Amino acid sequence: MANVPLSRIAQARSGDKGEGSNAGILARSQEAYDFLKEALTEDVAREHLLAINPGEVTRYAADNMWVLNFLLSDSLGGGGSASLKTDAQGKTHGLALLRMNMDVPDSVLDATPAPREDGTS
Repeated sequence: MANVPLSRIAQARSGDKGEGSNAGILARSQEAYDFLKEALTEDVAREHLLAINPGEVTRYAADNMWVLNFLLSDSLGGGGSASLKTDAQGKTHGLALLRMNMDVPDSVLDATPAPREDGTS
């Protein structure tokens, strides 16, 4: 078991959805997805993103794409042009999740390709 950033086993994509945002977490392998589906719960995401989102967090799973999509209900302070937040479109919210450290089993790490050195997937 190793304590690693979520970015070791996943990628992210995020953006605005009205007054909230979504953060899609894309696993790098089936093993990583199976692990994340159990370990990366709504409560874990809510706790990690509390400074960004004081509201509810809802998770949707897309098993056929190895994706967990988190809806952050109150992350944009009114959304888009109404918000005074630095990131009024929520583009960094997925990256915020990727910075979270998790205890990941060695078997998952062994089965999951690491990100490339040049930063591409």
